[in-house]
Amino acid sequence: MKRNVLVVEDDQSIADLVRDYLVINGYQATIRMNGKEALQEAMDGAYDLVILDVMLPEMDGFEICRRLRETKFIPILMLSARKEDIDKIRGLGLGADDYVTKPFSPSELLARVKAHLDRYDRLTGSGADVRKVREISIRGLTIVPDARRVSLHGEEIPLTAKEYDLLLFLAENPDRVYSKEMLLDKVWGFDHYGDSATVTVHIGKIRDKIDRHAGELPFIETVWGAGYRFRV
Repeated sequence: MKRNVLVVEDDQSIADLVRDYLVINGYQATIRMNGKEALQEAMDGAYDLVILDVMLPEMDGFEICRRLRETKFIPILMLSARKEDIDKIRGLGLGADDYVTKPFSPSELLARVKAHLDRYDRLTGSGADVRKVREISIRGLTIVPDARRVSLHGEEIPLTAKEYDLLLFLAENPDRVYSKEMLLDKVWGFDHYGDSATVTVHIGKIRDKIDRHAGELPFIETVWGAGYRFRV
C-alpha cells in the first residue's frame, strides 16, 4: 500500500515539485495551500506524514503543528525560508520531527521523508516486515539494535555501551536537534545528575570512530548554541 503524504505549502510551484517527487517515488500526495483547510484535512484524513510550510494564510505552520500534536503521532516535517535557529527550535519544540530550510534539495527531502516513515514504523511496529526495519542503514553506517552492533562500510565499529546508546538515539531521530541536557535526559536517564560535558565527551569519541570515514558530510553535526543532530 502506498504511503499517503499531506503537502501543506502556499507556493504552488514548490507544492507541485514536492508532490511530483513523492508520486514518482511511489507515494500518494495531497496538496493544501490554506492553513485552516490544511489542519482540517490533516485531522480528518488518513495520512502517514505531513510536510508543513511555516508561512501560510489564515493559520501558520507552528499553530498547525501544535494542534496536530495534540492528537496525531505521525511524522511532521516543517518547511521554511526562515533560517534562524530560534524558528527551528520553536518548530521542533512544538513537536515537529524535522525542519528543512528553503531552498532545499527535493532528493534530500525525499530521503528525510523515507527516514522518518521508517522510524515511525519501528516505533509503532507497523512496517510490512519488522525484521527489515530493525536495521538502520544510512550512508554506509549500519546499526542493528537487536544485536547492539554498529558497522561502517562493512567494518564493525567497537563502541562502549553509552556510546552505542547515544548513537542509536540520534540515528533513530535523524535531523532533529537535541541539546546536551536533552541527550543527558534521554540517554542517561532523568535521574542522572552528571555534567552535560559528559555528552560532549561521548560525542567526541563517537566522531573519532565513525566520522573520520564519513567523507565531507559528518554523521553527527554540531548546531552551535543548540546542540547536536544526526544527518541523513
